Amino acid sequence: MQAPVVFMNTSTDRQTGRQAQISNITAAKAVADIIRTCLGPKAMLKMLLDPMGGIVLTNDGHAILREIDVAHPAAKSMIELSRTQDEEVGDGTTSVIILAGEILAQTFPYIEKNIHPVIIIKALKQALSDALQVIHDVSRPVDIENEEAMIKLIKASIGTKYVSRWSQKMCELALKAVRTVTIDQGGHKEIDTKRYARIEKIPGGEITDSEVLNGIMLNKDVTHPKMRRYIENPKIMLLDCPLEYKKGESQTNIEITKEEDWNRILQIEEEQVRLLCDQIIQFKPDLVLTEKGVSDLAQHYLLKANISVLRRVKKSDNNRIARATGATIVNRAEDLRESDIGTKCGLFKVELIGDEYFSYITECREPQACTILLRGPSKDILNEIERNLHDAMAVARNVMFEPSLSPGGGATEMAISVKLAEKAKSIDGVAQWPYQAVADAFEVIPRTLIQNCGGNPIRVLAQLRAKHAKGEHTWGIDGENGKIVDMNEYGIWEPEVIKQQSLKTAIESACLLLRVDDIVSGVRKQQQE
Repeated sequence: MQAPVVFMNTSTDRQTGRQAQISNITAAKAVADIIRTCLGPKAMLKMLLDPMGGIVLTNDGHAILREIDVAHPAAKSMIELSRTQDEEVGDGTTSVIILAGEILAQTFPYIEKNIHPVIIIKALKQALSDALQVIHDVSRPVDIENEEAMIKLIKASIGTKYVSRWSQKMCELALKAVRTVTIDQGGHKEIDTKRYARIEKIPGGEITDSEVLNGIMLNKDVTHPKMRRYIENPKIMLLDCPLEYKKGESQTNIEITKEEDWNRILQIEEEQVRLLCDQIIQFKPDLVLTEKGVSDLAQHYLLKANISVLRRVKKSDNNRIARATGATIVNRAEDLRESDIGTKCGLFKVELIGDEYFSYITECREPQACTILLRGPSKDILNEIERNLHDAMAVARNVMFEPSLSPGGGATEMAISVKLAEKAKSIDGVAQWPYQAVADAFEVIPRTLIQNCGGNPIRVLAQLRAKHAKGEHTWGIDGENGKIVDMNEYGIWEPEVIKQQSLKTAIESACLLLRVDDIVSGVRKQQQE
């Protein structure tokens, strides 16, 4: 059988071997350099312009990289890293990119010396398993019931962010929200902050006015102005069906010849709506929420029965309300039962904030779902606070799952660097060099922390290396003024999961990019006239 012939354009859009690796590593370094200044408490902000002309002000690595538009495939792959990190553990998005960029930069000379990439990758994999062991050795358990320790921990993740001025408040909010949505089912924990902890941003007021509600808040008003806007201990009914007359499923055409038939059709519609409302009224609820519409006639009947109605509630909000109030969402009014009505809520009220109406369903007993109400001077600031709060909740959630902490401030990375450098001496052959390169690469985190606050990297790193050589693993960098401090006193600890995840992601992606030896563009260049 004849081998297939492949026609390939060998012009500038193809890079092979060394050239491809060099271009990949350069791209990865460029991405890392963009967000290098965003690490640590003295991090600089980036101002991003989105295509619609809006601006984003942030120092959150993931938010920055999400907005950047790059063409190089390797740079795209680096940007994916921060997304992985954000989805998995929610924090450490900046350090993952810096680490991956540095590992590639350090292994680059060995590629130039014609060491085969497979040997380098093998050394990187070996370094990864050793480094994970080091992280485990320097970590220690934490008591998740201890409020003060937990807040201190979350503070470490927020300390580098914009909201660090209100960090105490934000940590309390994050911790309370995560504790609210935690469900312990016989040793198996479920903490779904994405679905059940909603952040509602209302411009105006002070940032210190932010709070976690024991229940849900909706940007809605009751459908009829005469309905009650304040109900204590309401009985709540949740529906997923329209309270309107039924329309024909397929496009129904009716031809009418006699005038009284027309009146009869209108009458049937009214009877339909009447029947619907009667089925609801017999359960005597105080509040009805539906995801669909409510006709004027239905509002009239429900108002006469002294029932308040909210319509067009989002599906996600309805699920949260069901969790918080103990109600069941019902799809047809005929299927309603007494057990479907929620009674765990203590108060329903509608308030006017600014020029919008908000409905509160609060004071729930064991809500298991909540709304975090954020107040602040402007939309941009609120968006940044929301991003930081997501990180804080992710940190709290990780610790709830795995209560183990590693020292922060670059201490863990320095410990790994020193341990790997020791171990590199015992490795035979060529693999020793790339292994040593990984050890050197880990110093980038403490170094960047020192640089970002204007310290002297060479002197301070030498002091830090000396401490770690003596086996004092908890020494790291004080990111405020670039000196070395003991993390036991300074109190910056991070969840072990975040450290492990950033390490795995960084090294795995470095291996992936080193393994590429050919970049072929599938897009044909436009022939220039």
